[in-house]
Formats: sequence, C-alpha cells, structure tokens
Amino acid sequence: MEVIVSASWSHLHSKAPPGVERTVIMKRLRASIRSHRKLSTNHERRKKCALSSSQAKPSAPAGRAKQKGEELLQTSVSPYHLFRDMADVETFRRTLLSWYDQEKRDLPWRRWVEEEADLDRRAYAVWVSEVMLQQTQVATVIDYYNRWMQKWPTLQDLASASLEEVNQLWSGLGYYSRGRRLQEGARKVVEELGGHVPRTADTLQQLLPGVGRYTAGAIASIAFGQVTGVVDGNVLRVLCRVRAIGADPSSTFVSHHLWSLAHQLVDPARPGDFNQAAMELGATVCTPQHPLCSQCPVQSLCQAYQRMECKQLVALPGSPDIEECALKTRQCQLCLPPTKPWDPTLGVANFPRKASRRPPREEHSATCVLEQPRATGGPLILLVQRSNSGLLAGLWEFPSVALEPSEEQQHKALLQELQSWSGLLPATRPQHLGEVTHAFSHIKLTYQVYRVTLEGQTPVTPAPPGARWLTWEEFHTAAVSTAVKKVFRMYEDHRRGTCKGSKRSRVSTPSSRKKPSRGQQILDSFFQPHIPSDIPNSMTQ
Repeated sequence: MEVIVSASWSHLHSKAPPGVERTVIMKRLRASIRSHRKLSTNHERRKKCALSSSQAKPSAPAGRAKQKGEELLQTSVSPYHLFRDMADVETFRRTLLSWYDQEKRDLPWRRWVEEEADLDRRAYAVWVSEVMLQQTQVATVIDYYNRWMQKWPTLQDLASASLEEVNQLWSGLGYYSRGRRLQEGARKVVEELGGHVPRTADTLQQLLPGVGRYTAGAIASIAFGQVTGVVDGNVLRVLCRVRAIGADPSSTFVSHHLWSLAHQLVDPARPGDFNQAAMELGATVCTPQHPLCSQCPVQSLCQAYQRMECKQLVALPGSPDIEECALKTRQCQLCLPPTKPWDPTLGVANFPRKASRRPPREEHSATCVLEQPRATGGPLILLVQRSNSGLLAGLWEFPSVALEPSEEQQHKALLQELQSWSGLLPATRPQHLGEVTHAFSHIKLTYQVYRVTLEGQTPVTPAPPGARWLTWEEFHTAAVSTAVKKVFRMYEDHRRGTCKGSKRSRVSTPSSRKKPSRGQQILDSFFQPHIPSDIPNSMTQ
C-alpha cells in the first residue's frame, strides 16, 4: 500500500496544474485510495465466491434445476416467433376484435356480464362459466350454467348451499372437484372478504381456492377490465400457429413465451373482449383438426399459414423462400422438434405438437346393485356416499370394493360391504350382469356389475348414515357420477330384458363364459355360498 500511495502522490503532484494547493492534492489522493480499496475488496469477494462455487457439491436435482434455469435465461428467441413491431400488434387487435363483434356466439354468461352492473355479481357469473368450461364443451355447459345461475344467482346463495346440492346439480358434468372448489371460493368471499371478489388476477389467484392463472386472468379482464392476457387451450393453439411454435407447449420455456405473447397482444381498451375473441377464434375457426383458415381474421399474420402456402408452392419456379427461425440450426426451443418435422398432410395443424401422454392407469372394482322389493311400484335401490376426499368425493354410488390381490380378502371385503349397508347378508347368489368401463382423466376404471335382491329379508330401516334407499325416479336426480349412471343403465336394461352387448358395456354371465379369466374367477368367488370362518356369526344371521 505504501508503494501505491507514493506512486499516487508523485503522479498527482506532477499532473497538478500550477497553483493547486497541497490540500486539494491530498483530497484527490484519499479518493484514489478509497476507490482502490473498494476495487480490491470486490475482487477478493469474487475470488472467494468463485472458489466456494467450484468446491461446492450441490445435490444432483438442485444442480440440474439451476443449470436448466440458467439455460432458459440465456436462450434467445428469434423474431420469427415474435411480433416484430407494434404495427403488427395493432393489426392483430383491430382485425380480431372486428371479427369478434360480428361473429361471436350468443352465450348466457356473456349476456349476464353485459347486463349486470354490479361488479361482484359480474365476476361471479364469469367465475362460474370459466370453471364449468374447463375441459368441457360449450354445448354441454350451457344447460348446466343456466340451471346453476337460476338456483344460485349470487355468491351468497351459493355459499349457503350444501355440498350435496352442489354435487347434485353438477352430476354428469365431470371433474366434480370443480363444483366443490367453486363453493369453497364463494364461502371464502362471503365469510372472509366481505362479499367482494378480488379485483386483480394476482389476488384472485392468491385468495380463491381452485382459481389458477388462466381463470384469474379471465375474471380480472372480463369482469373488471384489467389489462392482462390469458392462455387456455384455444388461445394456446392460436398463438402457436400465429407464431409457428411447434415445441411442447407444456414445457416451462414455451409456456412462459406464450403468456408473454398473450400479455403483449391484449387490447388495453377492451381486454375482456379481446381475450374472449382469442378464445372464440380457437374454438370456432382455429380448431385442432381441419381449421377454417379461409375464415381467419388474422390469416395475414399467421406464420403457420404462410409456411403452409410456401410449402405447397416450393416446387414451382420463382416460388418464395420459406421464412424460418434463424436459430433453427441451434435447436430453437420453440420450433418443431427434429424428431417431428413438418408434416405436409397436417398443414397449419402441425402447430402445436401435442406432448405424449401417459396412458391412464387401470383399476378394477366389483359393484353391486342391491334392491329391496316393494308391495307396489318398482324396487328400492341402495346408494352409499363416497368419502369427502379423493376421486368423486362426496358423490353417491352402489356398494363397491376394489379388487384385492387375495381371493379370501376379496370375498370377505364384499360380504362385509354389503352387510354393513343393508344389515343383512344376501340369501341368494348375486347375478353377474356384465362389465362397464369408464375413463376418467387419469384412470380407466372397469366395474364388474352384480345385482342382489333382498327377497324375504328386512333390511335396516332407515339406512345407516352415508347410505340411502331410493326409487328409480329418485336415482335420476341424485348426485351420482356418469360412471354410476352407466352401471344403472346396465341394471335397468337387464331388468327390462333389453340389455345388449357393446364395446363399452358388455353383458355376460359366469355360465356363458367358456374359459373364464383368472380375474373373473376371483370376482365370481365373491358370491359363493361359503362364509369365511373369520367373519363374525352376527353377519350370517
């Protein structure tokens, strides 16, 4: 440090103009020393950080996650996948909204929003529609929506309803947790938020159960006019085609880019209408298969359409060059993957490419329609309620047991299930009606369907908690799933003698099978007259 001070003093003294006081020179010297010390300290800190980083050995997942995050940040996006200037953005907004004003469908939730002045009721109307429309077609939702809003026109009405009523109205719509979470959100708004729905996308997502990024953006833009974009399945498809994004849209990088595009494009003057217009375009024109490109208002800005035309003209002399991503040679993360190149038979439907999905896991269950004859009218049938968590939470079904690996365990389980709900063991062997298969989003469930009649026996009256005896007419208004309705149709058709085999519902009896499978043998063994010795005597009385 002494050498540095001496050199600095000599340098400053020699460079100082005539007449400069010693004190001025000393001030400059002190400033120079402080600056040098700061640089030296920062340099030492960087060396220590570099050393500790090189010596550190983070866990493999953490290291990979950090490396992946850095790669995403360092990746640049070609202008080919962007909107190059505001003129294109303005054109996109103007043409899309003009088309929407002329072509939009007359849907009940849109009428509700247009006619409702109260912001909270408007937000509720949008909220209900967006939740119902998740993975469900518009044509299916309309009737459910009208009945829902007629029964519970306000958040307060929904908050005071029972879960049983909600499940009953939702019956057949699928994805039953949606209705439950919607009611939970309504109760939170009424009980904790003073009856006022949060006004921004961020607070909606943070405060309301079951409200994700898309639903929050839709409510905020449509009900409250917040300038925020949305990306649902329809918007995703539109954006991927307009900017020729062929990579897996579920990846973090592609998803981030799509949301960025949505925020860039949304019209600040009409954010709600713009988001609905983008969804409408994807639903009615830019469809997954056979899109109507000739009717698309933003065709001139669509990279996928331009690429399709160029591909069709490539063999002609003087055909235009195909504009492509400048980063393609560096494996752009937004382009079509090398393993799935352009397919001329698909045209614009090359975008987006669907990610490969895992096949649903297969589950098997034995279910029994337990009927109680009456002196007049049809028999009563027994329904039991599922637990309040898991698949089909809180809904009603026929007594069922999952298939167990042990034959003895399965026999005991079904006997105990029937006895616990009816108070009796069946005196006659149940009749095997066939099997019903129903596909949920992630489960393929196969029911082996049986029928039991309690003839000459008096069941527990009334039914124990969590069970109920219903007439056929009452069954049709109960909160049951589509899968249970399929089972009931098989039972109903069999009683009427009209049951026919089909690919989805096959009817067979044990005696009609020439070579019963091991699984069927186990199912049939449920109903052998033998009573396991480890079942209490009270169950056989």
